Amino acid sequence: MASKSPVLDKALDLVKRRLAELEEERKRLERALAELGGSGARRRPGRPPGSGRNPGRPSKAASNGSSPRKRRRRRGGTRADQAVKLVEKKPGISASEIAKEWKISPNYL
Repeated sequence: MASKSPVLDKALDLVKRRLAELEEERKRLERALAELGGSGARRRPGRPPGSGRNPGRPSKAASNGSSPRKRRRRRGGTRADQAVKLVEKKPGISASEIAKEWKISPNYL
Protein backbone atom coordinates (compact mmCIF):
# COMPACT_ATOMS: atom_id res chain seq x y z
CA MET A 1 0.00 0.00 0.00
CA ALA A 2 1.72 3.14 -1.18
CA SER A 3 1.16 6.31 0.81
CA LYS A 4 0.47 9.62 -0.83
CA SER A 5 2.83 11.69 1.28
CA PRO A 6 6.63 11.55 1.44
CA VAL A 7 6.43 12.56 5.13
CA LEU A 8 4.37 9.47 5.92
CA ASP A 9 6.81 7.31 3.95
CA LYS A 10 9.72 8.70 6.01
CA ALA A 11 7.86 8.16 9.28
CA LEU A 12 6.98 4.60 8.30
CA ASP A 13 10.60 3.90 7.36
CA LEU A 14 11.88 5.35 10.67
CA VAL A 15 9.46 3.23 12.69
CA LYS A 16 10.46 0.06 10.82
CA ARG A 17 14.18 0.75 11.38
CA ARG A 18 13.65 1.46 15.06
CA LEU A 19 11.67 -1.77 15.47
CA ALA A 20 14.51 -3.70 13.83
CA GLU A 21 17.02 -2.08 16.25
CA LEU A 22 14.84 -2.96 19.21
CA GLU A 23 14.48 -6.54 18.02
CA GLU A 24 18.27 -6.88 17.82
CA GLU A 25 18.64 -5.41 21.30
CA ARG A 26 15.98 -7.82 22.65
CA LYS A 27 17.91 -10.76 21.19
CA ARG A 28 21.18 -9.54 22.76
CA LEU A 29 19.51 -9.11 26.14
CA GLU A 30 17.94 -12.56 25.98
CA ARG A 31 21.35 -14.09 25.21
CA ALA A 32 22.91 -12.20 28.12
CA LEU A 33 20.11 -13.35 30.42
CA ALA A 34 20.59 -16.96 29.35
CA GLU A 35 24.35 -16.73 29.96
CA LEU A 36 23.74 -15.31 33.42
CA GLY A 37 21.51 -18.24 34.26
CA GLY A 38 18.22 -16.40 33.98
CA SER A 39 15.13 -18.19 32.81
CA GLY A 40 13.54 -15.41 30.81
CA ALA A 41 10.59 -13.34 31.93
CA ARG A 42 9.08 -16.11 34.07
CA ARG A 43 10.09 -16.34 37.70
CA ARG A 44 10.31 -19.53 39.62
CA PRO A 45 8.30 -19.88 42.82
CA GLY A 46 10.01 -19.12 46.08
CA ARG A 47 11.59 -16.23 47.85
CA PRO A 48 12.25 -13.20 45.63
CA PRO A 49 15.86 -12.18 45.13
CA GLY A 50 17.26 -9.98 47.86
CA SER A 51 14.63 -10.86 50.46
CA GLY A 52 17.02 -12.43 52.93
CA ARG A 53 17.84 -11.06 56.35
CA ASN A 54 19.87 -8.19 54.93
CA PRO A 55 18.70 -7.68 51.32
CA GLY A 56 20.87 -4.66 50.57
CA ARG A 57 24.12 -6.42 51.36
CA PRO A 58 25.54 -9.31 49.32
CA SER A 59 26.60 -12.40 51.22
CA LYS A 60 30.27 -12.88 52.01
CA ALA A 61 30.38 -15.82 49.62
CA ALA A 62 28.96 -13.66 46.82
CA SER A 63 31.37 -10.81 47.50
CA ASN A 64 34.64 -12.73 47.64
CA GLY A 65 33.87 -15.63 45.29
CA SER A 66 34.53 -18.32 47.90
CA SER A 67 32.21 -21.06 49.06
CA PRO A 68 29.43 -20.19 51.52
CA ARG A 69 30.36 -19.84 55.17
CA LYS A 70 30.04 -22.94 57.29
CA ARG A 71 27.38 -22.87 59.93
CA ARG A 72 28.36 -23.16 63.54
CA ARG A 73 27.76 -26.49 65.17
CA ARG A 74 25.24 -26.57 67.93
CA ARG A 75 26.72 -27.30 71.25
CA GLY A 76 25.38 -30.21 73.25
CA GLY A 77 22.60 -29.80 75.77
CA THR A 78 20.20 -27.89 73.57
CA ARG A 79 16.51 -27.78 74.47
CA ALA A 80 15.80 -30.42 71.85
CA ASP A 81 18.41 -32.76 73.32
CA GLN A 82 17.09 -32.12 76.82
CA ALA A 83 13.51 -32.81 75.66
CA VAL A 84 14.52 -36.10 74.06
CA LYS A 85 16.24 -37.21 77.26
CA LEU A 86 13.18 -36.27 79.32
CA VAL A 87 10.84 -38.17 76.99
CA GLU A 88 13.12 -41.20 77.22
CA LYS A 89 12.88 -41.01 81.02
CA LYS A 90 9.12 -40.35 81.01
CA PRO A 91 7.51 -41.86 77.91
CA GLY A 92 4.15 -40.27 77.11
CA ILE A 93 4.96 -36.90 78.70
CA SER A 94 3.29 -34.03 76.84
CA ALA A 95 4.91 -30.83 75.60
CA SER A 96 2.84 -28.85 78.12
CA GLU A 97 4.11 -31.01 80.96
CA ILE A 98 7.70 -30.57 79.80
CA ALA A 99 7.22 -26.80 79.63
CA LYS A 100 5.76 -26.76 83.17
CA GLU A 101 8.65 -28.82 84.46
CA TRP A 102 11.18 -26.45 82.86
CA LYS A 103 9.13 -23.36 83.84
CA ILE A 104 8.95 -22.05 80.28
CA SER A 105 6.07 -21.22 77.94
CA PRO A 106 4.67 -24.20 75.99
CA ASN A 107 4.87 -22.05 72.83
CA TYR A 108 8.60 -21.63 73.36
CA LEU A 109 9.04 -25.37 73.69
